[in-house]
Amino acid sequence: MGRQDQIIAERIRKLKELREQGINPYPNKYDAKDNSAQLQEKFAKLKNEEHVKGSFSVAGRLMTARDMGKIAFGTLQDGYGKIQIVLQDGETPKKVFEFFNKFVDAGDFVGVEGCIFRTKRGELSVLAKSIEMVAKSILPLPEKWHGIQDDEDRLRKRYLDILMNQEVREMFIRKAKFWNVIRKFLLDRGFIEVETPTLENSAGGASATPFSTHHNAMDMDVYLRISMGELWQKKLMVAGYPKTFEIGRQFRNEGMDAEHLQDYTQMEFYWGYTNYEDGMKLVEEMYKTLAKELYGKTKFKVGEHEFDLGKKWEKIDYADTIKKTTKIDIFKATNEQIESKLKELHMEYERNSSRASLIDSLWKYCRKKISGPAFLIGTPVEVSPLAKRDPKDSRKVERFQPILAGSEVGNGYSELNDPFDQEERFKEQQKMKESGDKEAQSHDFDFVEALKYGMPPTCGFGFSERLFAFFEGKPIRETVIFPLMKPIKKENEQESSNK
Repeated sequence: MGRQDQIIAERIRKLKELREQGINPYPNKYDAKDNSAQLQEKFAKLKNEEHVKGSFSVAGRLMTARDMGKIAFGTLQDGYGKIQIVLQDGETPKKVFEFFNKFVDAGDFVGVEGCIFRTKRGELSVLAKSIEMVAKSILPLPEKWHGIQDDEDRLRKRYLDILMNQEVREMFIRKAKFWNVIRKFLLDRGFIEVETPTLENSAGGASATPFSTHHNAMDMDVYLRISMGELWQKKLMVAGYPKTFEIGRQFRNEGMDAEHLQDYTQMEFYWGYTNYEDGMKLVEEMYKTLAKELYGKTKFKVGEHEFDLGKKWEKIDYADTIKKTTKIDIFKATNEQIESKLKELHMEYERNSSRASLIDSLWKYCRKKISGPAFLIGTPVEVSPLAKRDPKDSRKVERFQPILAGSEVGNGYSELNDPFDQEERFKEQQKMKESGDKEAQSHDFDFVEALKYGMPPTCGFGFSERLFAFFEGKPIRETVIFPLMKPIKKENEQESSNK
């Protein structure tokens, strides 16, 4: 029997003995009147060896336990912070001390009641008068100083990663604040939050490969949404709402890398009677607000890139940038010429790709060199089937994308509200889809019909949690609290499959 098995066997023995003594190792609740953060703040000025009269109670996981004979120490972590607990001969009742030594292990959830004091070394502590088992831990925690070393195991057992790593724990608190800052920013400016369908008859609002499933009750195939209700929110513009937004999960059945996942959180807003110029002003203000409220700064370093959100955001033209970087004029070059350039640049692309896909691959090569902050504008019509044409150049649309550290971290445009122009573009997308382009959009007849009732000029914009990953300087998977993982076959499952 290995060391790990011995520890588990010993803890199970303690569990059984607790039950035999009539003690429930998993009680329904524990009434903790205090928490570590409150106590640390309230008694911040308490002097060394000074005691506070009264009874205080805390509950949490015992991260460490040291028995030194007549005195024992433990570190209690309760989700708000940490506080030390002390058991001392002559101060802690004998039965409590015995219970602690006999049944309590590092990793257990315990409730502790006692007085507050500060030790000689300046550690605020609870001098235990009573201890209750709140939840018995059977599996031992990872080593304090090393944590979980295997990256896949760390993501698979994220609960332990959060428990053992304060930096990870604080990151997910920031992530919650990230979305709350966005929500407040928009609500303060008169936007209303809406919820649109996750299951759709056709996957619209973006160019992406959807996940499909079957709806048993209606006996029909449906798709998980690939946008944050883009076509639905624009129907709400038709309905007369001037400002809407949604924050939720969306799904794209595509590749994974440091910046992309298949399911992730997205925000999209739609703002009536405005265009992409108004959108750029609002988005710049939004990103600056996020940076300041979450990190207290506007300067960031991501990989080899450094950018300052506080400086003036430049505007970069799509076609001009590609021509300057690759010598290719996307409005004149043939598909064969673009393919030849992509091969020369060692950029991957699928054979028989649409012209829009080829052009987009050229742009992806160019954007890697842009640190930002900048807005990409002047996007060709081919790659933006839902955006309004630029009245000054019909080859382009009024689209804008924030560029940070060589990547697009948002997408917005003056929404197309001409139903006939939209219908023609849907037809082109449908042809691309039928010729094998999985990311092309289907013809959405219902949406075209809605546009025929009239939709005001509208600016739409969205970004995903990739923006948070950029601010954190981490791959997006690291910033997902429970990323999707391939299941591991357990030993009993393996044995069963071998029979």
